[in-house]
Order: sequence, then structure tokens, then C-alpha cells
Amino acid sequence: MARELQNKTIVITGGAMGIGYEIAENFLQKDPRVVIILDINEKFGAEAIKKLEVKYGKNKAVFYKCDVTTDLEVIFEKIIKEFTAVDVLVNNAGICNDNYLRKTIDVNVIALMEWSLKFWKHMRTDKSGKGGTIINIASIYGYRVDPYVPVYHASKFAVMGFTKSLGHIKNFANYGVRVVAICPGFTSDTNLGSGNVTFIPELMEEVKAFALRQVFQKPEAVGKAAVEVFEKADSGTAWLSEGGQPASLLQ
Repeated sequence: MARELQNKTIVITGGAMGIGYEIAENFLQKDPRVVIILDINEKFGAEAIKKLEVKYGKNKAVFYKCDVTTDLEVIFEKIIKEFTAVDVLVNNAGICNDNYLRKTIDVNVIALMEWSLKFWKHMRTDKSGKGGTIINIASIYGYRVDPYVPVYHASKFAVMGFTKSLGHIKNFANYGVRVVAICPGFTSDTNLGSGNVTFIPELMEEVKAFALRQVFQKPEAVGKAAVEVFEKADSGTAWLSEGGQPASLLQ
């Protein structure tokens, strides 16, 4: 039986644009109680809420400015004070720039794990929580390898391992919190990278040529995939969203 997003309280990190925004948009089509968009960019966050309010009405989407590496505790307390409980967390915030090794690990791995564990503890049914779902946005680079962005690869491999362990069927049975991953392929209009993405400058032309040979999808495809995954995924699983095709289970 498909799970429902109706009346759910949903938190999305990095939700002001790109994949995060499209996940918010697609979730809102399913009539949740509220979608809470978190993003470090206040301007894009305000613009996102304006667009979503036009389509879905007032108070269906709210924005909090948030740096996922520093603001977990204050934002968590703010959300719980305002909305009491969270049903769905989407860890979407991320960067792809191998010049920033520590920042990549801080954002893509440490913050994602900290947010996951905080909300997992809040949701767990053996501690008076009502259960819930955590969706981690990984990447095809969480299981495929090319020579260009080893730091980014490492961060997404970590996301996959963390998701499959925390979301293990034994943990789901004991604590009632589903944890799954989505692995987007090459996706345009995401603002994921900034400047040179590889730490080897002499490879940049090769990287650009490589990128031109890839099949890109729009962020909307990942937004649709997120709804599919929410509705049908078992805990501990990972799903591919590539080339604009429906989400498919990775073995």
C-alpha cells in the first residue's frame, strides 16, 4: 500500500532552488500539512515561498534561513515549537567542489548525519515518536566512479553507507523510522558546484568535455522521483533518478 504525504509535516534542507525546490513542489501537490524549506540563501528562500504560495496557498510552505553545518539545534527547536512533530526529513543540501575538502565533508556527510540522527531520535516509535521517513539525496557518484571528483565521490559513498545502515530493516522494525536514499544522475539547474569542481585544474577541460557527453535531466525529474520513493520505498533502500526516467531500485 502506498504511503501518503497528505497532512505530513516535511522539512527539506537546501530547498530554495534546484532539486530541493522541486521536491517541495512535488510534495505540495500531495496536500501535506506544511513544507518547511531550509536554505542558507535568504533571497532564494523568500522567492521560493512566494512562488509556492501562489500555487498552494498561504502557510503551506514556510522558509527558515539555515546553515546545515551550524544551525541544527536552533532550527530543530524552532520547528518543534511551531509544528510539534516532523514526519519527513529530506537531506538535500550539498556541494560539489573538490577544492573544498573539509567543507564538502562537513556539508555532504557530517551535517547530513547530524540532521538524520536528530530527527531519527525525534521520530522513533519506542521513545513516544510517531515514526517517519528520512530521505537522503545521494548521487550516482555514491556507487559509480570516475576520476574527476574523488572528494565528492567519498562524501556520497558515505551517504549511501550511512543510509543503508541506519535504515537497515532491523532498525526500522525496532524504531519505526524509514531511511532511504535517492541517487540523482546528471541534473541541470542545481547550483551544486561553484567554480572549478575538480581539485586538478589541468583536468577541467576534460571534465567539461565529459559533462557534455552526459544525458542531463531537469530537477523536476528528481522531484517526481522523491514522491515515488516516499510512496513505495522500503527502509534501507537506494533509488536511481536518471535521465528523466521514473525512480528505479538500485540492487
